[in-house]
Amino acid sequence: MLEQFVAVMPGTLAPALLVMGLSVMLTVGEGRDKPISAHWRLIGLIVGIVAALVFATLRAAAVINQRTFINYPVLCVAVVVDVLAIAAVIAARYITANWQRHAIWMHVANAIAALDIALTLFYALPDVILQLTIWVEPDAPVFTSDMLLRALGFALGLAMSIIVAAIFRTMRSTAVRVSFTIAVVVMMAILFVQHLTGLMQILQARGFPMNHTEFVLLAWSINHNRPMIIAQSLAFLIPAVASVVAGFRMPMTGTNEAIGRKHKAFRRRAIASAAWSLVAMIGVTVTLTVGVAATERTITLSPPEEYSLKDGVATIPFTQVEDGHLHRFEYKAKDGTVMRFIIIKKNGGAYGIGLDACDNCGDAGYYEKDGKIICKKCEVAINLATIGFKGGCNPVPFPYKTGNGQITIQTADLDALSAHFQ
Repeated sequence: MLEQFVAVMPGTLAPALLVMGLSVMLTVGEGRDKPISAHWRLIGLIVGIVAALVFATLRAAAVINQRTFINYPVLCVAVVVDVLAIAAVIAARYITANWQRHAIWMHVANAIAALDIALTLFYALPDVILQLTIWVEPDAPVFTSDMLLRALGFALGLAMSIIVAAIFRTMRSTAVRVSFTIAVVVMMAILFVQHLTGLMQILQARGFPMNHTEFVLLAWSINHNRPMIIAQSLAFLIPAVASVVAGFRMPMTGTNEAIGRKHKAFRRRAIASAAWSLVAMIGVTVTLTVGVAATERTITLSPPEEYSLKDGVATIPFTQVEDGHLHRFEYKAKDGTVMRFIIIKKNGGAYGIGLDACDNCGDAGYYEKDGKIICKKCEVAINLATIGFKGGCNPVPFPYKTGNGQITIQTADLDALSAHFQ
């Protein structure tokens, strides 16, 4: 359950905060006073969720076995829209004030917000939705206590993201507007960095030229994604402090008793909003530190085996890998990257061969447990029949040949895939 919880919550928190932040900053009017674009953000939310569900379903069914060709154009647009959305939030006070006088800018801001929400959800949710596919392990009964616990963890992770965003939203009426604006801008700026990091990963894998400083920054951003998620929630410490200050500055008396009671209610609401927001921030921080640490069991990968390497050809005899167990090998690419690849004999005499890495989880590696091949990072049990094919959490495949009682691999093919281990 804990594994599902800490996997789902980080993937849904940023979209939830984005939807909440844009809603607070751009909502105006009531009833007939609302602009015709008032519901565009909701439409963007629905479109993003539906598109993510469709994409995740196609990936789970192996109809789409590569996410890169979808994520690349999505991220190219997302990074631009992120910047425009940040600009819309900064200018929100002027856009929403007397919006009827400049309705076109209200519509433009809502359109940008809707597009940003849709793209963010479409990029973030498929990996979360795919967590549903590991509720039930292959060949295991459907309704088991383990399955129910995984389902509960998934539901709690999703619920926590929504609740955290809802708690932060309560400060919209107690904190100074500029403090809430700063928090939303900081949160969205971090989201922009996350989207840009995803885009640069794809470009780097495609051979995009990158100097040392740019590569170091990319590596730093990848390695610090979890702290950035925590920072997105801690950004709302700014309106929390402003809310407390506003509460204590509110006089407890007024020109009459009714106004006095109103002032007292505002102070209680301001302090309560700030206190609950602080609890939410602590909850997010504990989940992504203590919670993640509790799930990251130390699993030691088996040591690499010996094999023949001559004239750019790696040779492994059938007799070395015919026992049906996972065999791991190591290769040092021309660029100095130390790579791993795995071989396992499948049913029917075929061999499953691929990198000890996948497009979803990177170079975390695979290990064997109870006759199953499991990803070290997401703990998905790999279907042996699909090893050697692209998609899901399968090992990244590469060309090889079999014959004369041995498996031969051109090291040039491995060199071309070294980016998976950088």
